[in-house]
Amino acid sequence: MSDSKEAVTRALVGASAGDPDASAELWELTYEELRRIAARYLMRERPDHTLSATALVHEAYVRLVDQTRIQWQDRAHFFAVASNVCRRILVDYARRRGAEKRGGARAKVTLDDNSAVVDAQSDEMLALDEALDRLSELNERLGKVVVMRYYGGLSEEETAEALGVTARTVRRDWVKAKGYLYDALYGGQTGPAATS
Repeated sequence: MSDSKEAVTRALVGASAGDPDASAELWELTYEELRRIAARYLMRERPDHTLSATALVHEAYVRLVDQTRIQWQDRAHFFAVASNVCRRILVDYARRRGAEKRGGARAKVTLDDNSAVVDAQSDEMLALDEALDRLSELNERLGKVVVMRYYGGLSEEETAEALGVTARTVRRDWVKAKGYLYDALYGGQTGPAATS
């Protein structure tokens, strides 16, 4: 294990035990990678999204350090969970936006035709989230591979390490998961590729 991986793992263990110095060290060691994950998520969002990568990282980190039931294994496990937390935050945001759009908040009048594009992007995110939830129910590992690879930007090797499988297994799972999601989203219709 490299020095940085060992340092993150030590900080995780200390933070889980309630050591405030370890929590501060964990933040310092993981911030840039968490920000990269958040930025990757936000690249798929509408351009005028109100959450910045920094705000998403801060909200995700608060939720991560509040995870008292998780027995952190190592760096890869932490970033896998972080990827899922970022996904949940953005899906919750899209759901709230959808509720507001359907009258949950005061009606907004706009003279901008871009609102239809923004609504379509929110709808696509929710459709992908629902398809990913269905995939995870059918095969939990395939769902985790998608979250780690697509959303978290983890490599095949990092994903394999977090899941306790080989990189070859991750590669096969990735192909299967992409096929399932494409079919779930487009069902034989031609549409944009659902993969990266």
